[in-house]
Amino acid sequence: MAVDDRSEAIVKTFAVKPKLKPTTNKSTPTPESKYWKSFKPKQTQTLVSSITSLSFSPTAPHDIAATHSATVTIFSSQTLEPKSTISSFKDTATSACFRSDGQLIAAGSYSGQIQVFDPKKRSALRRLRGHSRPVHFVSYPRVDKLHLYSGGDDAVVKYWDVSSEILIHNLIGHKDYVRCGDGSPASDDMFITGSYDHTVKVWDVRVSNQGSMMNINHGAPVEDVIYLPSGGLVATAGGNNVKIWDVIGGGKLLHSMESHNKTVTSLCVGKIGKDSGEFSNQYRILSVSLDGYTKVFDYSTLKITSSIRYPSSLMSVAFSPDCTTRVIGTSNGILYAGKRKTDENLGSVKSEWGKYVGFGAIDEPEKRVLRPSYFRYFHRGQNEKPSKGDYLIMRPKKVKLAEHDKLLKKFHHKEALVSALRAKNPENIVAVMEELVSRKKLLMCVSNLGMEELGLLLSFLQRYSTKPRYAGVLIALAKKVVENRADDISGSEELKGHIRNLKRSIMEEIRIQQSLQEIQGIISPLLKIAGRR
Repeated sequence: MAVDDRSEAIVKTFAVKPKLKPTTNKSTPTPESKYWKSFKPKQTQTLVSSITSLSFSPTAPHDIAATHSATVTIFSSQTLEPKSTISSFKDTATSACFRSDGQLIAAGSYSGQIQVFDPKKRSALRRLRGHSRPVHFVSYPRVDKLHLYSGGDDAVVKYWDVSSEILIHNLIGHKDYVRCGDGSPASDDMFITGSYDHTVKVWDVRVSNQGSMMNINHGAPVEDVIYLPSGGLVATAGGNNVKIWDVIGGGKLLHSMESHNKTVTSLCVGKIGKDSGEFSNQYRILSVSLDGYTKVFDYSTLKITSSIRYPSSLMSVAFSPDCTTRVIGTSNGILYAGKRKTDENLGSVKSEWGKYVGFGAIDEPEKRVLRPSYFRYFHRGQNEKPSKGDYLIMRPKKVKLAEHDKLLKKFHHKEALVSALRAKNPENIVAVMEELVSRKKLLMCVSNLGMEELGLLLSFLQRYSTKPRYAGVLIALAKKVVENRADDISGSEELKGHIRNLKRSIMEEIRIQQSLQEIQGIISPLLKIAGRR
């Protein structure tokens, strides 16, 4: 009984999800889970290294900024293709953030420097120097265009005047690396930061000399922290937990979500679009983790409404302000972008147009679906597109063989050798010879060669026997050819000429080798003397 009670307690404490999805009626997808799965992830780009941050521009068309390696790449949210690349960083780039009007973008780096860019010109307009160690968090306030705040591995939070490149405040309070932060929706003077010292601090730059306004202990190194849209709640991520805190109520813990199996790396707020029925215009928390899962959390009902698995560890997530695009970055540099198709008011547009012309809305006739019970189903052409449930069989590509390969497959050994010699490709000729050696047919082929074919072979040996790449095979073959076909060679002046040329090439190679040995004998003592010094 004690063992059973202990195993039951372990199961309750560490809930393990089965790898296979259940097929019972309980797994029927809800309307909201269908909504989140409609953002079908497409592997758009494979970047150089881990994607450390993702950010959407607050203004249309809501471009995407992704930091990876020593680069910030800006993608179009419409085509999901790269628009521009900013690569003026000396070290790994981190935490790209757009200004409220989308005209500027700021990013930190492991060099400790913060740079402000114009996305169109890709040149650094301002460089903020003050951090002594890598910067992991840079953010503009929600509305303010003149200031930004940052944090890094020096455990100091800094508040900057961007236009004059002046440091306004050094906010000291964290005891370990500062890794994340977010601006308050209620006031541009307030923001929060999270650190590896397990704490989240609320700052107000109007009273910066008094330290942080509030301290929250997450209980694990904090990887990300965000304000929820109301401004009164905060979500923190650290370890495998996502916790929601009531800031107005003095930092009270409201809920702890423990559905991830590994460290939660990033959070963002996603808004459900207007065309989603009863869930429209509601906000959700999106979290990603090293376990490869993306979770969608409804913090009004304190329930997880969607869970999606990816094949890699996830590092960052972002959701577009217009509710049409979701992007997720992985540790191996793959960017998964999901775009939701929105047919906004198509029916109303048709009906309105019908009113103007006087005929009303005209419905398109439904196409008849072909089924296996129909005769026309079996007479479809090869250009017919596969339907959703069809299993597509790809025809293997036909490998085109060279002439000598075809002859070798038919065991026409002499013809294969002659074909390769006439093609004059030394790699193929030597490969055919090695194949014939393995079949023990090379000497027989040489014995059966005609005078013209023997001339081709001797010409090839004279040209390539001294090449180091082929010498191992061809020198031995040349010796056998001279021994076996001596009578034929002595009776033909043309073949004698090939032999003379072959001898001349070999003698020249021997002379070169002797010269190189003499040079080696001169250099070796000098190298030994130089090595002693």
